[in-house]
Amino acid sequence: MHFTIKEVKTSKEIKEFVKFPHKLYKSSKYYVPVLDSDEIRVLTNSPSLEYSKIRMWLALAESGEIVGRIAGIYNPRSNEFHNEKRVRFGWFDHIDSKEVAGALINCVEEWGRELGMQQIHGPLGFNTWNRQGTLTDGFENLPPVNCLYNYPYYAPTLEELGFEKQVEWIQIKLRADGGVPDKIKRINQMLLDKYHLRILDLDEMKSNPKYLDNFFKSYNQSFREIDNFIPLTDSEIKKIAQDYFPKLRKELTCIIVDQDDNIAAFGICFPNLSKSFRKAKGKLFPFGIFHILREFKKYDTIDLMILGAAPEWQNKGISSIYHTFIASNLERGSIKYAITNPQAEDNSAYKVWDRYGYEPYMRRKCFIKDIEYVTQ
Repeated sequence: MHFTIKEVKTSKEIKEFVKFPHKLYKSSKYYVPVLDSDEIRVLTNSPSLEYSKIRMWLALAESGEIVGRIAGIYNPRSNEFHNEKRVRFGWFDHIDSKEVAGALINCVEEWGRELGMQQIHGPLGFNTWNRQGTLTDGFENLPPVNCLYNYPYYAPTLEELGFEKQVEWIQIKLRADGGVPDKIKRINQMLLDKYHLRILDLDEMKSNPKYLDNFFKSYNQSFREIDNFIPLTDSEIKKIAQDYFPKLRKELTCIIVDQDDNIAAFGICFPNLSKSFRKAKGKLFPFGIFHILREFKKYDTIDLMILGAAPEWQNKGISSIYHTFIASNLERGSIKYAITNPQAEDNSAYKVWDRYGYEPYMRRKCFIKDIEYVTQ
């Protein structure tokens, strides 16, 4: 097919860039759109743009119809943190055409050459709070709102274009209403006593700035070894705290602090809102907000969003405390299932789910390719 590539420059083109997936996945029963207004804000006014650069392109058919999109991201903090020279690609969607996909990838790759980068990798956002990873298995399942969905032809197309797997993430679905054996509860109480730990009241955390500061300090330390992770900046922390922390629910949040009120470990879950976001179709008004608020009050599935422990508390078994706390809160309610956030396939933390019984839910990959330079 004949098509042209155009770089996104105007506000109108940014809106078209954001809305393209709604048309591409119109016939899909599993695509979960995020809110258009949130996407525009992330692409144009994210605190990550204080240190990153982003460029966006659209692929247009002869008729003017959009047939693909891509964003290129230059993140110098990530390159410095990991000692790499990489350019990222994200917001990557296209019709089933290797030519269209290749032309879009070439835009980011050429920009990477101009920047002196050695590799191109993605799909990724600015950091791990953005949606990432090409879906490779679980196409028959509805993804959490914070996870990408794509058609099955995406991964094979990237492989045909010379990309290889950089990292693979797994998501699982488990029963959340089975309760916790008394023996496990006693063991967890012993851990709390032994290490002089306590579970922080959520209202206390929200009202005292020191706990927010300590939480994100612990978060930045906890995930330092995770692929593609970069510590959050103060501006990013402020925005995330503003957007997410007022929405935390007591029964789905467990923050464990030590005797000095430092964050030792944390387990934060959210109601799964995928069905309501599908109904909203990218728009908060006039009806989207009602669908979302209704599901926020009544839901049967939760997303296990952020689970971790400060480095000095890892491998001491205290993750069982927040698992038990949350599971105990759910055993008498209407919540039946939990879906994990993507975790690397070689992450030993999956052993903790053995006692709950789980099933595979989704797999996704981040791809990488060397950038070729023509020598004279």
